[in-house]
Amino acid sequence: MTKGKTDLANALLEQHVKHELASLKGAKLRRFLETEVDELFDYAESITLNRLTSTEQVMGVIQRIVINMELDAGIPELAAEMATEVLNAPVQRTSRLRDIITREQATGFLEEALELRQQRERVISEIMAHPVYQELVSNVVYQGVVNYLYEDNLITKSVPGVGSMMKFGKRMANRAVPGLDETFERRFKAWLSDSLPGLISRSEQFLNKALSDDELRDSVMAVWVSLEDRTIEELHEGLGDIQLQEFVVLGYEFWLQFRQTAYFEGCARAVVEHLFTLYGDKPVIELLAAVGVDRDVVMAEVDAYALPVIDVLREEGYLEAFIRRRLAPFYKSAAAKKLLLQEN
Repeated sequence: MTKGKTDLANALLEQHVKHELASLKGAKLRRFLETEVDELFDYAESITLNRLTSTEQVMGVIQRIVINMELDAGIPELAAEMATEVLNAPVQRTSRLRDIITREQATGFLEEALELRQQRERVISEIMAHPVYQELVSNVVYQGVVNYLYEDNLITKSVPGVGSMMKFGKRMANRAVPGLDETFERRFKAWLSDSLPGLISRSEQFLNKALSDDELRDSVMAVWVSLEDRTIEELHEGLGDIQLQEFVVLGYEFWLQFRQTAYFEGCARAVVEHLFTLYGDKPVIELLAAVGVDRDVVMAEVDAYALPVIDVLREEGYLEAFIRRRLAPFYKSAAAKKLLLQEN
């Protein structure tokens, strides 16, 4: 290309860059973006989700970004600092529980929980069957019987000196027959062990009747009434910065392990596959409508975020450099040379 044609190509490039920069500013930029948003939404009325992407593509993104992506070690430290700032924020002292969850919402959650009667009965049954609980019952019954025999029964309360005489007799018997207490305890607890299934069964029946919907509703709402006017700061009183940070770190470590499990991947796949079952063969506009996204929503974010960011990129010179990188190869190309030579 001759020097004259090279100068002409450079001049055209400069004018093209100025044109693009002028169009990516102020009202012109907004009109351009608004037009493109309208165009995209028009296409969304005919293009299906399956044509844009697939279940495996979405699962691939989840696999790469959510499951396999290496996270920097500074993330838990940053998260702990942020959690501490939240814990110590002034809003904790001014916000009450009822400002966050209304009594009506709490009642709604409670009513839904009360519908889970079968799950509630299963939890009670599993607690009753746990060895720790059975050991607790055995010890409580044993201590209760011993205390009753020596201190709290009707005779020792009504007749002065009987309680002291019984304790004296117990000590004398232990001296005469060493280990009598241990033998009595062992035999009594053995009897309790044999009797526990019946005790547990009756306890379970009692709890299932005592923890009726009405009783639970009254108890939970009574607790709620006592808490709803307390500030969030009062509710987490005693939870210091160090303990909070440790909880955050534990939660982060749990997430790192949990995201690698087959369970997490299975749950994610179930959600994605169901999404494609519902909307895969439908125009994308139906999925957008289902999640509440329309032109107005997108343009609101364009005004609030996209336009200010583009302004910063223009001020920093990135926008002009980007346009030059995009256009310069064309004005230096063989096709441009041929067109300019034709003008000779």
